Amino acid sequence: MENRIIQENTLRFFTENVFLKMGCSQTHAKLAADVLIQADLRGIDSHGVARLVGYVRLLEAGRINPQPNIRIIHETPSTAVVDGDKGLGLVVAPIAMEWALEKAEQVGTGWIAIKNSNHFGIAAYHAMKALERNMMGWAMTNASALVAPTFSKQRMLGTNPIAFVAPAGEEEDFVLDMATTTAANGKLEIASRQGQLIPEGWAITKEGTSSLSPNILKEDGMLLPLGSDIIHGSHKRYGLGSMVDILSGVLSGAAFSRWVPPFPAYVPMPANAPGEGLGHFLGAMRVDAFQKAETFKSQMDIWIRSMKEAIPIDEHQKVLIHGEQERVFEALRKKQGIPIHSSVWGQLQELDQKFTLNILQDA
Repeated sequence: MENRIIQENTLRFFTENVFLKMGCSQTHAKLAADVLIQADLRGIDSHGVARLVGYVRLLEAGRINPQPNIRIIHETPSTAVVDGDKGLGLVVAPIAMEWALEKAEQVGTGWIAIKNSNHFGIAAYHAMKALERNMMGWAMTNASALVAPTFSKQRMLGTNPIAFVAPAGEEEDFVLDMATTTAANGKLEIASRQGQLIPEGWAITKEGTSSLSPNILKEDGMLLPLGSDIIHGSHKRYGLGSMVDILSGVLSGAAFSRWVPPFPAYVPMPANAPGEGLGHFLGAMRVDAFQKAETFKSQMDIWIRSMKEAIPIDEHQKVLIHGEQERVFEALRKKQGIPIHSSVWGQLQELDQKFTLNILQDA
């Protein structure tokens, strides 16, 4: 079946209402919906409304608190630890990022470690909040163990994404958002929906042999670190993923390593976890704490142009800057609508009926 094209406003209204039915406040429902809709607008379909049914199932499993008391439990002028009270990561992380930005406004930088949270959507959403205040931003999160460390065939780390943003002047801002695996779990989900095999080097079976199955994680297989194997530098991704897990989990008091809670509600929670919930790590750096913002942004323009002017291998494929492709998607989808895969559309219709919203009937 072909994708269904839904206008942004309709999809946003529907998503907000689902979160309201889950028991979220109006403010939190609006915020959570914005994170998901921005993912779909930017072409990150794996982390948009396709995740909505997963949040509902987590709520029903008692793993999400729709009315969390998100609070700072320890802080210094430039740092804080936040307890998310089992709230939606889609809500906990944006609120904590505002606190990071406030600290940066006051002392130059702000860093927040978060525990007791849940899946927070695309990392770039939170980091990009810094751009609104002429700052550089960081966002990372640990995730349930789906990845084998180099030389292992056991799941020990998550896809553990990292986002970093920096403002530019006349050019578009630099926006990096990357999983620290060869491919994010969401890409396997998309391949499965489309009935496609995954490329060599993305995943291995539980015995440690290469797999092309998009359903390999359901078959007790695992994802591979960025680089796939030691010859291609997998130990470097293993190090990056470990860094994210230490900052997001160990530092915050969240669960870490193989104890991070799984996103699918049907997967049993790890026993004897050494921390609470998912962990995130967010940061903001005021540019003028290092040099004049105008100077930095002017130099960023030069840096960006130099990359774009790099001689391409293929004249038909220009060199891209991180964030550029997502901006193209956003402009197109705001105008033409957001494509929803038929399987995801079916899930959304079920939620529409489940909560008696009747919003998607004529969409």
